[in-house]
Amino acid sequence: MLKNYSFTFLMLLVSFHVLLAQEIKIFSVSDFDLNGNVKACTVIKDYGQEIFEFNENGFLAKSTTQYNELDKDIVLYTYEAGELIEKRMESYKDNELDKATSMVNFYEVDTTNNKYIKEKIISFDKEFFEQQEYYFNDTDVLEKIITSHENAVDEVLIEYSEYKNESTQTVFENGVIEKSIRKSLKKTKTGKQLNLVLTKEFVDGEPNKAVERVFSENGKLISEQIFLHSIEEKEFVPSENRSYTYDEEQVLTKLTIKTKNTEAVKEFIFQFDDSEHKNWVKKIITPDNTYVTRRITYYPKELNTEEKPE
Repeated sequence: MLKNYSFTFLMLLVSFHVLLAQEIKIFSVSDFDLNGNVKACTVIKDYGQEIFEFNENGFLAKSTTQYNELDKDIVLYTYEAGELIEKRMESYKDNELDKATSMVNFYEVDTTNNKYIKEKIISFDKEFFEQQEYYFNDTDVLEKIITSHENAVDEVLIEYSEYKNESTQTVFENGVIEKSIRKSLKKTKTGKQLNLVLTKEFVDGEPNKAVERVFSENGKLISEQIFLHSIEEKEFVPSENRSYTYDEEQVLTKLTIKTKNTEAVKEFIFQFDDSEHKNWVKKIITPDNTYVTRRITYYPKELNTEEKPE
């Protein structure tokens, strides 16, 4: 029986697959709200703890979700010449490796002509799970993903278009639209430039949900407007709005959530470590009075780093 994976483990598990129809992602320190030459970060959760270990170049090398003394999930990453070549997902129950639910992903990268990546996913008990083939154009932009399952072959096509200051990425699975992402720029009255990202999701080709995110010039998320598609009105209608407030040092202080009939406010209090990178080690959320703590270790300053993972 599959165990109840943590959200972070599931994120690492699926982020390489066609579910998101995107290029294979290499996770780095910044993806975990961390700065500097972090060696390891342990996050204390109510169900246990999560440990993220990074190589000298800031790329994720190992993640461990520890539920208790005997149950844990481990993901190991191997890189070569700046490319991910292997990802091992090991699941332990009662301190024994569960081969049926543990997987290994092998990646073959061919750059002879346009970039091409083949990904094979096999369980530890030698059962074939699926194969992914990623096709890129001559500018290394992902255009097609072919997924081969035991009984089927699925094709994802990604189309790109430009119009004035807007760029749109549209994803089709087996000829049916699945998602579209439109990026645009907007200037405020004070001259600041905002980045808008509108993502629409479709189910069986029919519009289902949309989220418009607004980012500041320095990449901070300012707001999220969530829309649900109304069958009666035949259009997307607002469902929820989230606005984020930051202090002068760009630290999140407040989240305001508004719906048609309600408004809720969450406030954040952070405690930071004494390193030059000022990473937070405790986050308190009110009025829930919940908190998250982190233990962070760093590589020595004199360590010589490269830009690519090894």
